[in-house]
Amino acid sequence: MTRLDINRSGEMEVFVRVVDLGALSAAARELRMTPSAVSKLLSRLEMRLGTRLINRSTRKLQLTPEGCTFYERSIRILAEIAEAERYASAGEQPAGRIHINTSASFGNHILAPLVPEFLSKHPGVTLDISVTDLVVDLMQERADVAIRAGPMKSSQLIARKLGGTRMAIVAAPTYLARHGTPTSIAELAGHSKIAFSYQRAIEGWPLIAGGERIVAPLDNPLRANDGEAMRHLALAGAGLARLAGFTVRRDIDAGLLTEVMETSNPGDIEDFYAVYIGQGGPLPARIRALLDFLGENVRLC
Repeated sequence: MTRLDINRSGEMEVFVRVVDLGALSAAARELRMTPSAVSKLLSRLEMRLGTRLINRSTRKLQLTPEGCTFYERSIRILAEIAEAERYASAGEQPAGRIHINTSASFGNHILAPLVPEFLSKHPGVTLDISVTDLVVDLMQERADVAIRAGPMKSSQLIARKLGGTRMAIVAAPTYLARHGTPTSIAELAGHSKIAFSYQRAIEGWPLIAGGERIVAPLDNPLRANDGEAMRHLALAGAGLARLAGFTVRRDIDAGLLTEVMETSNPGDIEDFYAVYIGQGGPLPARIRALLDFLGENVRLC
């Protein structure tokens, strides 16, 4: 059998549906095939590839490591085929679903207000937004674009900088009324602090003391796993929090939070990036449209 005789995209589609649905019979029903035809197709695929993709039993299916790799690549290839067909039929108009992974703070304060305008400009696009402050594996989470903050580590991801925001230490007036307002690093040590529950690049708060940059340690802080939770804890008077300026600007203007330690603030900027998986080829129109829109409209200062 020559390569031209093999419907490789069809094999991939059947394989992906079997994995997604977790059963040959369910995939057969959806694809209007018989279970035996699906089973034979998978067997032919494994024989052609020379490796087992799925360990099959009467109760469940389990992907082999080779099967996991083939599944991830198949999803990408099928998506590119669908995109190519849309290009041919719609003149490369952005269309389809975009899976976005973002932090709670960026999602609430920056992304959400921009969504209506983006969808209005690109009615053929739909968005699937996942919110977490943890760094996710884009391939594993099937995310097209992720918004990440801080220094970018070398990886296979491509990053587009969206801007930077000044960090600020803030507290609620109710907290400061009870515990006093710290004006020096020595006074800061006696205050309750709110910090991230996951490991950060710097485990402490960068400050200026005597003209030198130091990192103030966080002794037994109250911890939360995302910036919005930290903000709400600060608003409730639970302690001091060091947060991105765009998340607390309105709270400060409204008198709900007060910035402290301003003279000791080194003025460091936290950069935000839109990252995506790049293979050197052209981006799908829907991803390119989103990246361009974010680059033109995100304002973090």
